Amino acid sequence: MTTSISRSVTAFAGFRRIAYGTHASAMLAVKHAMEAGATEPLLLFDDSTGRVLEVDVRGSDAEALARLPVASADAAADAPAPDDVASPPRGRGRPKLGVIAREVTLLPRHWDWLSAQPGGASVALRKLVDEARRASAGHDERRAAQERTYRFISAIAGDLPGFEESTRALFADDIETFGDLAAAWPGDVREYALRLAASPAP
Repeated sequence: MTTSISRSVTAFAGFRRIAYGTHASAMLAVKHAMEAGATEPLLLFDDSTGRVLEVDVRGSDAEALARLPVASADAAADAPAPDDVASPPRGRGRPKLGVIAREVTLLPRHWDWLSAQPGGASVALRKLVDEARRASAGHDERRAAQERTYRFISAIAGDLPGFEESTRALFADDIETFGDLAAAWPGDVREYALRLAASPAP
């Protein structure tokens, strides 16, 4: 369970999707369903991670909204545009460009090789990291899709037919079989699971 915020959130009452949109709008849908006497489990899912979001719906709508994290994506819409924010005066020397200094532990032969590269060790390391990120981008997206889908189906579909088999198909990257097994699930659950399983993130 987490209170992290994504660009979009989906709310479920049992196996039925009741809202999709901002964190605030989905949270209010859950609040109103609870106040209307809903007996099914009410869950909010972060669309980018598949995690269940915790919300506190006590009090009025305004009070519940005020308890959402200040850094939510909904609040970001009210933030001033970058051009409206005064930039601190630039000091002398080269711009920092967001560089973060941290310790890296390598063997002497690694340092020798890095030092011999054009631009020195820092430039060479940045190039190596960028190349590795590009090379693994597709794999990383698939893994993220599998993980967010698994979080969702574990929270809501654990007792549905074919759950274990669908999980194996998901992590085998066999989306066709995953979809076939999920065909017996309630429509909203199946559709959302397949959307989460798509790459990139919904």
